Amino acid sequence: MIHPSAIISNNASIHETTNIGPFCTIGSGVKIGKNNNLVSHVSITGETNIDDNNTFYPFCSIGSDPQDLKYNKEKSFLKIGSNNKFRENVTINPGTSGGGLNTLVGDNCLFMVGSHIAHDCKIKSNVILANNATLAGHVEIDNNAIIGGNSAIHQFVRIGKYAMIGGMSGVEKDIIPYGLYMGIRKNLKSLNLIGLKRKGLTANLINEIKNLINIIFDKNDAIENNIKKNKIANCEIHEIKEIIEFLNSNSKRGITTFEYD
Repeated sequence: MIHPSAIISNNASIHETTNIGPFCTIGSGVKIGKNNNLVSHVSITGETNIDDNNTFYPFCSIGSDPQDLKYNKEKSFLKIGSNNKFRENVTINPGTSGGGLNTLVGDNCLFMVGSHIAHDCKIKSNVILANNATLAGHVEIDNNAIIGGNSAIHQFVRIGKYAMIGGMSGVEKDIIPYGLYMGIRKNLKSLNLIGLKRKGLTANLINEIKNLINIIFDKNDAIENNIKKNKIANCEIHEIKEIIEFLNSNSKRGITTFEYD
């Protein structure tokens, strides 16, 4: 169903099962799949491709030009997966030439009121951005991470899977998978124990992971030395392997380490 007050380009591609509510605006490069719901007053522009079963609440702005002074009207893209919820006033920008021209959003995410995803961000699945959480350009967020309300993530920062960023935080360095972070330019508080429990890990396994993390981030030596001399790279615990893989991959902002008493 398309409301008569909606303004839709003749060149837009919209599946017949998608609902377009009152006063929505759809641009010429937009492709929208099955069973999406644009509640009202939603703007979707640019080269934006949306899969199935997403809901966009009033005053979302999806696909408008990147907020980057280097952007020069080059053709860039925004790709959104399926089963996501975009609450009121969510904004998402497409990519730029400096970041591969693509912004990507996965599946089953919740973006609460006023959250912002800047150009060239890569958001995987089951991610939550709480109210007014903001991502600068080129941020990467892995599966099942949660970003608390009124938090800000610096450009090029990576947030590992199942990481938890507390509300009103400012993050300027990468957060390892399963990390728990709270504060402004601080260190990690702990592992995200609630996330590990939700994943189904036993108390014994969580304690073993905590002990290994204490060894990896022992401040008396470099992280890579701690891993090597304690042979942690040979560990068979899946979550530790994921953390080591994260630490070994390219980082433009550096790694947030743990806070010790």
